Amino acid sequence: QVKVVPSGGGLVQAGGSLTLSCAASGLTFDENDMAWFRQAQGKEREGIACISMSGANTLYVDSVKGRFTITKDNAKNTLYLQMNNLKPEDTAMYYCALDVKWRWNISRLSLDDAKYWGQGAQVTVSS
Repeated sequence: QVKVVPSGGGLVQAGGSLTLSCAASGLTFDENDMAWFRQAQGKEREGIACISMSGANTLYVDSVKGRFTITKDNAKNTLYLQMNNLKPEDTAMYYCALDVKWRWNISRLSLDDAKYWGQGAQVTVSS
């Protein structure tokens, strides 16, 4: 049984930073691609960053490229999302996704591509 425990999130001013993490058990981390999705109020959930099983490859949507960094610690079975220079438009519920189908075009990443989900973490960025 796979168990996913997210942490992080909160309220931050524009220009600030936050780190999200998802610790998992029951899953071999270095055998799975993973991703972060987010869902703003009234919008569909979208994949914003993904990382390959070894961590060697990462992909980002243009809106977060250069500001967000996805990493994973296979020894600790933990996935991270470091978010810098946050903007009000980053306000959303953020979800980690484990055992994800790799898409070289991240815009094609869909909800059906992820097998396991963490509970969402709210990120609110004030202007």
